[in-house]
Amino acid sequence: MTLDDLRKERVGLCVSGGLDSRTLAARLRESGVNVVCFTADVGQPDESDIRNVARRMAPCGVQTIIVDLKRSMAEACFEMIRAQAMYDGGYWNTTGIARAVTVKGLLPEMKKRGCTVLAHGATGRGNDQMRFERYTNVLAPTMKVYAPWRDPALLREFPGRKQMVAYLARRGILMSASNRKRYSTDANLAGLSHEADDLEDLETPCTIVKPTMGVWPQEAPDRVERFHVRFHAARAVAINGKRVAPLQAMRLANTIGGRNGIGIKNALENRIVGTKSRGVYEAPGMELLGYCLLQIYQAILDRRAMHLFQHLSKLVAVQVYDGRYYDPATTAALAAIRALTERANGVVTVDLYKGNMQYVSLTECPASLYNPADSSMEESQGLNPVSSQGFAEIQSVEARALARAGLIRR
Repeated sequence: MTLDDLRKERVGLCVSGGLDSRTLAARLRESGVNVVCFTADVGQPDESDIRNVARRMAPCGVQTIIVDLKRSMAEACFEMIRAQAMYDGGYWNTTGIARAVTVKGLLPEMKKRGCTVLAHGATGRGNDQMRFERYTNVLAPTMKVYAPWRDPALLREFPGRKQMVAYLARRGILMSASNRKRYSTDANLAGLSHEADDLEDLETPCTIVKPTMGVWPQEAPDRVERFHVRFHAARAVAINGKRVAPLQAMRLANTIGGRNGIGIKNALENRIVGTKSRGVYEAPGMELLGYCLLQIYQAILDRRAMHLFQHLSKLVAVQVYDGRYYDPATTAALAAIRALTERANGVVTVDLYKGNMQYVSLTECPASLYNPADSSMEESQGLNPVSSQGFAEIQSVEARALARAGLIRR
């Protein structure tokens, strides 16, 4: 679609209140496009008041509707923690899952106001353009999509930040370019992703990032903090003895994990479009709750169940990254994960210290398969070590056959 096409439509523009959002809103309105702006409240920790987004957009002459999706975002966080869904470099899919929640939550509000086009400000080189478009396609097949930063006319007009700042200034919409960070940030309840600008240089240390949700490990307190979490059916239901709903759990885990330097990772990832991208990610609550839940999984899942879980976990992580959270394969994988983890009950205690999580104990876990007597190296009433002789002899039949056939490299 082009700007000319949009004049016949009512456009719902997804905005964050930043430079791109303000430039696009002003430019669309100037072109005679009927545009309404929408912001998803997904618990952005870098917004002290989500209403500030509407205030920043107001000088552009547009209405901005804020849609509260915090509880939906918290539920999605719990699904990712249950699935242990981490992508390249072992970082949590914070941005990927947020896009699924955002588009699903904004589409009904756009339709309610007569919008026929969803527009987004994602770059034509990144992942989010694919996520916004695919989620719109699968959730509202008749809704059109406009990607401004794939429109040649707009790319010629605004090749960079400097041109956008100048454009807004000419219209009395001031936006200071001073004190700008050396990277861009995208935030939600699950965590923050920092990328672009100076972080595109692989010789730039990740520590140029000033964490928003916590501190770097070296800046964390020089003392151990003990953390307890109770899980029921793989869901955190109490933290440090206090009952919590998902939104409370995520906020509390973010605070506790963040102040102890938990969950900051540097990753060089494989983008959907085939290129590589460098990012620094914060996800203190996801990392903390995910690690604790993994201790229960290790106790209740047998070897084959664990292998299946790990396969499903990787599938879900890639699906979420690729903008396919609502696809049949993801739905089926999540259903299987729920079946595997429905008995994931227990209380996990860990000590937190300068970015480290140290296991203390697992209690009240009735589905645990662990029996110390069976695996002890001391005399016990568990597995009789003599019984292993037969198993070893059966294994030796295949081993010797492979050797005689010349199939083993020696």
